[in-house]
Amino acid sequence: MEQSGGAIDRALDLLFHLHGAGQPRGVTEIARALDWPKSTTHRLLSSLRGRGIVERDDGGRYRPGIALLALGLGVLARAPGAAAARPVLEATSAELGETLFLAAARGGRLIVLDKCEGPGFLRAAPRVGAELPAHATAIGKLYLALDPGQLAGLTERTAYTPATRVDAAVLEPELARVRERGWAANDEEWIAGLTGIAAPVTRGGRISAAIAVSGASARFAGAAHERCSAAIVAAAARIERRLEGAGT
Repeated sequence: MEQSGGAIDRALDLLFHLHGAGQPRGVTEIARALDWPKSTTHRLLSSLRGRGIVERDDGGRYRPGIALLALGLGVLARAPGAAAARPVLEATSAELGETLFLAAARGGRLIVLDKCEGPGFLRAAPRVGAELPAHATAIGKLYLALDPGQLAGLTERTAYTPATRVDAAVLEPELARVRERGWAANDEEWIAGLTGIAAPVTRGGRISAAIAVSGASARFAGAAHERCSAAIVAAAARIERRLEGAGT
C-alpha cells in the first residue's frame, strides 16, 4: 500500500505539471512526462477530479479545476496586504497604462500575490503564484537591499540577459542606490525589452510586500521613467495607509 506521503507528493507533482503545461493534457501525456504507470496516473486524476481539483475537457484531457482556483483565491484573500492593494493596483494600472503587480517573500522566495494587466502587447507580470528571481527584478532588489533575511537561502544568480547583474561586486552598488532612493528598477535584467520599477510596502518598519510596474522598455525612457517611479512610490504609500485603516 502506498504511504500517504508518497501519494501526496504524486498529487502535488501532477498539479504542478498541469499548471506548468499551460494547456490540457491527456492521461498518456501526463504519465509519460512524470514517468508514471498509466494506471497510477489515471487513478490519481480520477480522485482529484472527484474533488474538483482537476477537470476534464470534452476531449478527455485534464487541466487544473475550479476547486484549486477557489483554494488559491482563499490564500490570496488572506495574504497580508493583498486585499488592501487591489484597488491601488487597478487605479495605478489605469493611470499608467501598464501592468501592475504585488509580490512578497513567502518561505524564503518571492511570490506574485496579485496583478493587474495593462493594455500593452508586451506584458511584464508573471502569473499569480509564480516565483520571481531576486537579483534580476525590481522587487527582488528591494528585498535584497532592505531585508535580505527574508530571502535566506537564495544564492543562485542566473544571467537571464546580458544586463543581468550576476557578480556581487556589480549588484551591491545597485542595492546601495536602492536603499538611498527608496525604490528599485530592473532595466532589461530579467526579460529583454522589459523594464520594471518597484517600491516597498512597509509595516512596522519592515518591508512586507512590494508593488511594481512593468512594461516595454521603450515606454519607460526619459521622463516616463521618472513619472512611473513617482507613481509607484505613491501607490506603495497608499497601500500602507490602507493597511493602517487610513486613506483610500
